[in-house]
Amino acid sequence: MSLIGAETFIWDDADKRNNIMFRMDRNIRFNDNIVVREDEIAVFYRDGKALAYLDRPDRYALTSLNAPIIGKVIEALSGVQQQAEVVYLQKRAFDGKYGSKQPYQFRDAEFGMVNLRVFGEFRYKVGSPENFVNQFVGTFDFTTSAEVEERIKEQMVVLIYNAIGEMKGKGMGVADIASNLMNIEQVVLAKAKDHFDLYGVLVDKVSGMYISLPEEVQKAVDIRASMQIMNTNYATYQAGQAMREAATNPSGGAAAAGVGVGAGFGAGYMMVDAMRQGATQPSTGSAPPASPGPAMVACPKCNTPNPPEAKFCHNCGSRLLTDTVKCGKCGSEVPADSKFCPECGQQLKGSKKCPKCGHESPVSAKFCPECGTGL
Repeated sequence: MSLIGAETFIWDDADKRNNIMFRMDRNIRFNDNIVVREDEIAVFYRDGKALAYLDRPDRYALTSLNAPIIGKVIEALSGVQQQAEVVYLQKRAFDGKYGSKQPYQFRDAEFGMVNLRVFGEFRYKVGSPENFVNQFVGTFDFTTSAEVEERIKEQMVVLIYNAIGEMKGKGMGVADIASNLMNIEQVVLAKAKDHFDLYGVLVDKVSGMYISLPEEVQKAVDIRASMQIMNTNYATYQAGQAMREAATNPSGGAAAAGVGVGAGFGAGYMMVDAMRQGATQPSTGSAPPASPGPAMVACPKCNTPNPPEAKFCHNCGSRLLTDTVKCGKCGSEVPADSKFCPECGQQLKGSKKCPKCGHESPVSAKFCPECGTGL
């Protein structure tokens, strides 16, 4: 029933399909009409509280004729002027994209503090109209759908960070993130109901998650993955990479030897594959002997082979004894710049003269190397 002077409220926004909420910018009056369509919910709101919901498609008038339907509105808003608002909500689900504005600081046992950023997609809809309106319209006083959706996306990022922290507590490291993306999505989906209940939002899908790492960390993770696939160590992997780069370089060894660029590509990959097989298969008597490469330096701490020019172990970071001398007393290999032997305390630096011929001899020498006189 509609009287003269009454107005009819309809959500007739041109961009309605992209908006989860529409808040009328004027108050309703006694006998005003509300039109609710199939995909909508109309909410009467006043003084920070949702008073009534109309979720069946129809035309409604604020009169005593529909007291059983919106009786709470009549009881709370008596008189000619009803100072109440109408908030329309969409029933359908929305597809949204989220992305972190601030990085998540992940403390990794191997890489230290790593800044992560997350991106992905999710699907959401209004689950509880009462909570939705009370939270976004009442608590936050949002007037546009864009504000609501921005808040939901921010909360998605918070939820994902919580899930990553929980999995980190169970032993997940930075290098394991790529293989655990689907597991992270499932953890987020399981936690979404409790997390979004306060907002009256239902999240029923999380997909396309991507977690980005700093460039230098991503490079280290990629190298480790390649080493695991090839079942080789870092030194062999680096040597293979150098061979491949030389083979693909027109001014490199393959071209200098008269081999075409196409052959250089194939030679590089064949050498890498041969190195991989050599690292995993024992050599046989019939196999031709491999050409000797540069002598590798074993780390004194973890025994990992390192290039001869390396000063520190690429595996554990320990200092490498690439330039050593033998202690004249105990025979231990010690750094050439040492003044004393770390094993027995023998002085290594300095010299002493032979009392007979005057020849300069090392401090650790017991006899003159020139005349044999005891020192």
